[in-house]
Amino acid sequence: MTAPSDAAADSNAEYESLTQSLPSHEREGQIFLRLRSSIGIAHLSRLLERAKLRTSLVVVLSLLFWIGLYALFYGGFTFVVSHVGASGASLHAKTILFVFTLFFSSLQVMLVFSSGIILYGGLYSTRETAFLMTLPVRDERLVFYRFQEALLFSSWGFILLASPMLVAYGWVVHSPWYYYAYLPFLLIAFAYIPSAIGAVCCLLLIKHLPKMRRLAIGIAAIVVIVVAYQSIWKTLAIADAELLGAAWFKRTYQRFSFTRGEWLPSTWLSHALIDAARRWDLNPKDLPWKESGQYLILITSNALMLHLLVKWMGRRFFRESYWGLASRSAKKIKIDLSWIDRLAEKLMFSFPKQTRLLIVKDLRLFRRDPVQWSQFLIFFGLLSLYFANVDRFRQHKADLSVLTWVNVVSFLNLAVVGLILSTFTTRFIYPLLSLEGRRFWILSLLPVQRETILWGKFWFAAGGSWIPCAFLILLSDVTLEVSWLVIAVHQFICMLLCFGLSGMAVGLGAMMPNFREQSPSKIAAGFGGTLNLVLSALYILVVVLLTALPCHLYLLAGQSDITPRFAPNLDARVLLLIGIAASSALAAAVTIIPLRKGLKAFRELEV
Repeated sequence: MTAPSDAAADSNAEYESLTQSLPSHEREGQIFLRLRSSIGIAHLSRLLERAKLRTSLVVVLSLLFWIGLYALFYGGFTFVVSHVGASGASLHAKTILFVFTLFFSSLQVMLVFSSGIILYGGLYSTRETAFLMTLPVRDERLVFYRFQEALLFSSWGFILLASPMLVAYGWVVHSPWYYYAYLPFLLIAFAYIPSAIGAVCCLLLIKHLPKMRRLAIGIAAIVVIVVAYQSIWKTLAIADAELLGAAWFKRTYQRFSFTRGEWLPSTWLSHALIDAARRWDLNPKDLPWKESGQYLILITSNALMLHLLVKWMGRRFFRESYWGLASRSAKKIKIDLSWIDRLAEKLMFSFPKQTRLLIVKDLRLFRRDPVQWSQFLIFFGLLSLYFANVDRFRQHKADLSVLTWVNVVSFLNLAVVGLILSTFTTRFIYPLLSLEGRRFWILSLLPVQRETILWGKFWFAAGGSWIPCAFLILLSDVTLEVSWLVIAVHQFICMLLCFGLSGMAVGLGAMMPNFREQSPSKIAAGFGGTLNLVLSALYILVVVLLTALPCHLYLLAGQSDITPRFAPNLDARVLLLIGIAASSALAAAVTIIPLRKGLKAFRELEV
């Protein structure tokens, strides 16, 4: 009989023999590169053949979105340069360093979470990974193959936001050519670092805590909220008399010093950009291109080190963690409804029984998916903390300028809630129908009409998003102590946003379902998801502007004798009613048209 130690030695020897018979690392990488290129080219060709108009529309809208951000950042940097000096000045560098480090450090945290969550979904939950594991492929290659997808899907938003800002900054300060030459390499190398950290955290979590992954994600989300509260919002506890003054800015700059730690990649990136944007003054001891290049080398070397760490952990941990997660004991299925389901069903007493059951089904799926509720908890938790502390403007409201700031901030809060909601509807609601996948035949056999399925998803999205959004807006308005008129207008606009965004996401999801794809991030990052995100952003901006300006004029008219120059004969109340009516008409169109198109496509869909 063979001893256990001998059996283990034989197994290791067999594994080493099989490993040596595999293609070389370089050849294996070329094979996967060809696989990815073939999939990408086939996907692009299918889009160009079948959906030229839609593809062109997405490209044009994305360009408009990029140009809008560029114009916004260009105006902001022009203001900074005109007030604190040009590039090279000490105060200019300190101000830009404050802005850049705050911006990149926040995105750094987001990239860690998003890349880890996307990697988990692609590496442990897809049939493609299960198929690839049957092939003679190295484990680290599988992990790296999936990590590339996670890096792409998690960082495209970062590139979309950062590129117009940095191009605008370079244009405003008249940066030399090497600033633009360094820029793409700096952004890619920086995005690699937090994405790799997220991948490492994902592999360690599944390896050591496979049964507690949901709890760990929830705890991490709560820790992020608490740390953000302790580190950011409490630091804003500055005397109201100093608000927006020189002392206020000075103390704020000092209290956000934790974002400028020299060990943070966001600080390296900020220094590299500021140095690269400076022009050389012919001083041989001060070479901006060299200093920026040193930071580029620092960021790239750390990214490469983390790349090796991800590959090493993939080789050591992936297969064991995969089978450990797949072979865990199944939980006993609870047939009875939980108290949340029973409460939700009672609150929906006005809906038909079939619709209520479909909504409860989607609610249970949402609760069981940590990817969804953890991101929901992080974003809306951070917003709650922000709204609960944004009370610095409520003092001195007799001052007309402060009243203006209160109105501006209250509507900006409304727009922020809408924009975050648009990312959630794109990420989770748009793929909702596609994720039914091959299980869709079960829904098809139910004694319900297809319209009922689609309406159930719409009411689930609209109702589920309206409750937290309305609470957040109410919290913001109460904290700012705005008038009851503004509270009523905000609540009405919030409802329009929830219904419009939900109708758009459900309708477009029904028009362009993808039952073959299992990853919601891939579905959301595809053509339809991008179209939904761009249209959602435009819809939010138009609706908020249609009501913010008339509401602002109406409130100012009550405080002063200001008369609108563009419509001197119209009463401010009439302008406000026109703005609300126009927003309602737009919301109705955005809700009804995609839903009708989606219903038509859904009826004709063959499964």
